[in-house]
Amino acid sequence: QVQLVESGGGLVQAGGSLRLSCAASGRTFSSYAMGWFRQAPGKEREFVAAITWSGGTTYYSDSMKGRFTISRDNAKNTLYLQMNSLKPEDTAIYYCAAKQGIATRNRSAYESWGQGTQVTVSS
Repeated sequence: QVQLVESGGGLVQAGGSLRLSCAASGRTFSSYAMGWFRQAPGKEREFVAAITWSGGTTYYSDSMKGRFTISRDNAKNTLYLQMNSLKPEDTAIYYCAAKQGIATRNRSAYESWGQGTQVTVSS
């Protein structure tokens, strides 16, 4: 399995931006489809975005489409999530996840997870 470590979370005002990173190690990063998920207090973990192993195709939750951008740098074994126009309802712990095969919105399909990074958006 691949090991994942997220970073880049923090406190930001509404309307601001953050870029999350997810550093991968262990197995060949470029062979994995990757996803970002988030979990707010008292809520289930929800899909944010996913990207194919090549980076050629991306998928987004409707509520984040146009504000968030997922990308990856396979040479650096790193996944990114650029978050713009942040809202208080974006406050959550953000997790990156990896899976072999195709990218998917299905949380249960992902095999490896990071420990998460906290994002807090103040109003």
